[in-house]
Amino acid sequence: MDATFIGLGSMLGAGVFVSFGPAAKAAGAFLGISLILAAFLAWCNATSSARLASRYPESGGTYIYGTKQLGPLWGFLAGWSFIIGKLASCVAIALTFGHYLYPNNPKVLAVVAVTALTSINYFGVSKSTRVTKWLVSIIVAILVGVTVVILTHPSLPTAHNIPSSWALREISTSQAAGILQGAAFMFFAFAGYARIATLGEEVKSPQIAIPRAISRALLFTLVLYSLIAIALVHHFGTYGLAQTTAALAEATNGVPLAHTLVRCAAITAALGSLLTIILGISRTTFAMARDGNLPKQLAQVHPRYHVPHIAEICVGIVTCLLLLLTDLHFAIGFSAFAVLVYYTIANASAFTLDARASSRILPVAGFIGCLAVALSLPSSTIKLGVTLLGVATLIWSLTHYLSSKSGRG
Repeated sequence: MDATFIGLGSMLGAGVFVSFGPAAKAAGAFLGISLILAAFLAWCNATSSARLASRYPESGGTYIYGTKQLGPLWGFLAGWSFIIGKLASCVAIALTFGHYLYPNNPKVLAVVAVTALTSINYFGVSKSTRVTKWLVSIIVAILVGVTVVILTHPSLPTAHNIPSSWALREISTSQAAGILQGAAFMFFAFAGYARIATLGEEVKSPQIAIPRAISRALLFTLVLYSLIAIALVHHFGTYGLAQTTAALAEATNGVPLAHTLVRCAAITAALGSLLTIILGISRTTFAMARDGNLPKQLAQVHPRYHVPHIAEICVGIVTCLLLLLTDLHFAIGFSAFAVLVYYTIANASAFTLDARASSRILPVAGFIGCLAVALSLPSSTIKLGVTLLGVATLIWSLTHYLSSKSGRG
């Protein structure tokens, strides 16, 4: 049960409050299929990660798994994808916080949030499981209550009596590409599920408890997101939903109490997610720097607070700079692309663990699904992602070539 709550606490973050708009814009009337596909991918990825984590119970995630199973370059690319993807996630989550708290100027508050939470992580503060349980319970209660309000409150309009410009329209992209792209945006709302896979040394009977926790957390989240999607489409229509940024807040504008509660839930979820993700990026950066794949200064540990303080500060600074250069939808899309690349490598690593065909079904499905969904994203997102991966590969290859040459000398 604790592992399930930790998974729910990781997934029920900022994504649910901002992903439905861009997903509806991509998938149109097929939003439900995109949602199910995103959940299936999350299940494949989390299952592969759990198997790998039981084999390699070390910090670093797919950076470690890729290095051990596929080779150092693939491990490096996994770690690099994680860092750039989660930096984009930080931007998207911080902007979610800003849009729900002060929509007129969200970037200012986003920078304030990143600065404050970087400072908290610097001093070694983390959330406990008990706090996670309370936060999850409160957020779920608010989401369920708001969903009921949107579906039943007489003062709120529905898609049938709002202006015709918000009626269901045909999406310009092909149906298949639109479904895949919608799944990429909804995938952002499931981010965090793999946190369960890292609990192998912290739960009783992990071989039984972790798969159950993954399935239960994902099933619960899928049901909750499906109800929210039904309510939002009922209220806006698919085309109207596609025009939203803070969909749940905009849907409850006519009910002050529900509107206030959903903003509070979004702010709480965003801050919790942001705290955890900044922590995760800095730890992966630390692991890669310690292994010589990033500048060694990033591996320094504070003598008093016992945290990788240089990495923490760099993550905060880079996130604040990116906040000023991009918008919410692009940040969500790029985060999804990089994280899907990360899990493509995770599934490939899991494929090599066992030669039995039954053990390879989910890794193959996850590998193909992650690649297909990643390549369905807008061309600008793919070009930037491929460019960053290419530059990282060149730098890694040059560094290791020079290192080996100096070693022979």
